[in-house]
Order: sequence, then structure tokens, then C-alpha cells
Amino acid sequence: MSDHYHDPADMQLLKDMSKLAPAEFKAWFALNDIVARDGGAIPKKYRELIALAVAFTTQCPYCIEAHAKGAKMAGASREEIAESSFIAAALRAGGAATHGAMALKFYDHEAKP
Repeated sequence: MSDHYHDPADMQLLKDMSKLAPAEFKAWFALNDIVARDGGAIPKKYRELIALAVAFTTQCPYCIEAHAKGAKMAGASREEIAESSFIAAALRAGGAATHGAMALKFYDHEAKP
């Protein structure tokens, strides 16, 4: 049984995408350099942990795999990986609550029965 909940072979289709939309693919692919960069104000380990937390909220299994491995290679501990998931969960929950407040605003001020 595989440890993956996704099919890594799907990533081969990115080659097709790079040919179908080359300029867009190149720009998108270059964004990963922001995470991989070392030597900025934010150390690589923290860049990877931030990327991992974002991947938890976007729920991209490919990003989770890549950034969990990247965080480990950059020196992150298992505890830091676990904490980053709960930090992401807290922010996601906070966003749901504040959007609930926004829904009440729209309910109260927009639609009249």
C-alpha cells in the first residue's frame, strides 16, 4: 500500500501544461523560488513551515508532501510540523468565524424579505 493519498504520476501532466501555456507555467513555477530561497530575512526552515501551513489550508496533497520534505531537509522537527498544522487550523477556523460575522452583516443590511 502506498503512503500517498494522491497519485504522484499526475505530476507528469505538468509537462503537458508547460507546453500548453509556457509563459504562464514559467511564471507559476518560478514562484517556488520564493520558498526555496535561502538568505533572506526569513530562514529557509521557516519559509518551508509557512508554505506547509498554507498547503494545509489549501489542502494540496502535492504541496504538503513537497513542503513537509522541504521543511525536514531545512531542519524542521516533527513537533514543528505538528504545530504548523494547528496554527493553520486556528487561522482557518478564525476565517470561518469572521466570515460568519460578514454573513450576518449581509443578512441584516442587504436582503429584505
